[in-house]
Amino acid sequence: MNPRARGLLAAAAVLAGAAAGPGAARAQSSWLTGYLQTVPLFAGSTPFTDAGASAFNRLRLTTEPVFGPLAVEIAWDHALTLRQDDTDFSLLGGLGAVPAGGEWLDLQSSAVDRDHFRWLHRLDRLNVAWQANDAVELSLGRQAVSWGTTLFLTPADPFIPFSPADPFRVYRGGIDAARARLYPSPLSEIDVVVRPSRTPAGEETTALARGLTTWRNWEISGWGGSLYGDAAGSVAAAGGLGVWAIRFEAVLRDFQGTVTGRGTVGLDRRLTVYGRDMGLVVEYQRDGRGAAAPEDFARIFRSPEFLRAEYQVYGRDEAAVQASYQIHPLLSVAGLWLWNLNDRSAIVAPSFSYSAGDETSIAGGVFFGVGADAVAGGRLLPSEYGLLSAVGYVSLTWFF
Repeated sequence: MNPRARGLLAAAAVLAGAAAGPGAARAQSSWLTGYLQTVPLFAGSTPFTDAGASAFNRLRLTTEPVFGPLAVEIAWDHALTLRQDDTDFSLLGGLGAVPAGGEWLDLQSSAVDRDHFRWLHRLDRLNVAWQANDAVELSLGRQAVSWGTTLFLTPADPFIPFSPADPFRVYRGGIDAARARLYPSPLSEIDVVVRPSRTPAGEETTALARGLTTWRNWEISGWGGSLYGDAAGSVAAAGGLGVWAIRFEAVLRDFQGTVTGRGTVGLDRRLTVYGRDMGLVVEYQRDGRGAAAPEDFARIFRSPEFLRAEYQVYGRDEAAVQASYQIHPLLSVAGLWLWNLNDRSAIVAPSFSYSAGDETSIAGGVFFGVGADAVAGGRLLPSEYGLLSAVGYVSLTWFF
């Protein structure tokens, strides 16, 4: 184990031990929670990789002691990946990785990194929050900040958004930030976040303020400020339109004198079919910085936004469609279609999930890409999803 890994292990042990002290034990019935996830999978071949088997395991340990107006949150994430060969293939570029991006504090490490085995770990939460009263809460350290309104494509969420096609997302990655939340009324909130970051694009600071309120049956929000040094602002809304829920969010950003927009609109509803619940979600995103054709991928991959992991998808016009159906109270099936409307490539992902108990779930499915897959003409990619190999997986998740 390298020195950084030993340091992280010692730090986490000290923090967990402090949280498990007598005062915290009296205040909470369970001082340590978490989850364990194991996922064997098989990926087909691509023009760049051979077919092969892999498996990854995730472990998360969390403690949240409270000392009067002070609350401490600590979460330690681990990802252990086993590979058949030494090819570092992954599903959608992130399978098995601990969610991360742009952290200012050095709280992550690769404890073991060999040809067929990799163990990554990081402190994903390490923050202290002070609640002065019912209307003011201040927090400092690594924490989760979620500002998305739509469900899959969330352009107005500037803090480590999820991959829209990740079937294993459980927790959002934490960011290093100072945060102030004010509650002027029971149905309104002001959220101010200052975040320093380090990425391959450089050292930068984001400072944004967001307001949220409700009007009739609508939730309305907006934020503005400096996003990685660029002036930016956003508006979002969610509410009912007949039997459908409608969600919308959009952001405008000044890229060195050029103002560009990105926005998503979505509809979702739940209905009853043959006595069982069925859910439908449809979303469309327009991204002024996205690729209108495969030739544009080279520009995207050289951009500071790509180096900061700001892109969820790369196309200028993208759509996401998901349908789910409850076959039994414990068993449901679903299908996801993520479609690049410009190059006509798509990810198709049928799946199932089964509740094996109050704390245990089993899921499985297949991912495969359709679209142009002939590498020619000097293009980095012939299409966004055409080179994605078929990937089958089974997932077992246990919460404790």
